[in-house]
Amino acid sequence: MRADDPNLKRIRPVELSLADRFFLPAIAVGLGVTARHIAGVMFGGKAITVQYPEDQHVPSPNYRGVHRLNRDEEGRVKCVACMLCATACPAHCIDIVGATAPEAWPDREKYPESFVIDELRCIYCGMCEEACPVEAIELTGLYDLTGLSREQMIFDKAKLLSVFDATREQEPMRYGRPPADPPTLHTTALPAQGPGPK
Repeated sequence: MRADDPNLKRIRPVELSLADRFFLPAIAVGLGVTARHIAGVMFGGKAITVQYPEDQHVPSPNYRGVHRLNRDEEGRVKCVACMLCATACPAHCIDIVGATAPEAWPDREKYPESFVIDELRCIYCGMCEEACPVEAIELTGLYDLTGLSREQMIFDKAKLLSVFDATREQEPMRYGRPPADPPTLHTTALPAQGPGPK
């Protein structure tokens, strides 16, 4: 396009007043918001602070927290080691090692011999959950995830299955039916934080 083209529209920067140059209107708006919050707490009795952990936060239904690996009706891991979740993961925090399924499992060819998620690297976007064709991986409503080292925040298959066992009553599977009785890994809380995978 040429500089003398009649279709060319020249845009000039907005002229700022002296008050705008010193950000006075923006500061006044911010102070007004702060004053409304202070007045609401002092005179309206509206508390802002939640007394956690005495008052537990209830996340919204679409909250995405700690991962879990679901079990099928027979108590086996539902994952078929198709690697779609690891492929879809933008943070590259899922590592799966597939193995040939035992002959006693006629409904699948493979299963995950190893399934590891680095919870510190994960961005909790839910892409793994959406990519899974058998609804084997889900994000739960657990939000108070802590660990004393990076190794404790790497969840292997046993830890992910124990999260399912701990949350199966509060958060039923979105699709399909969970097993009637959990197998030997049943716990009532998250497992003790131990060393990560070897």
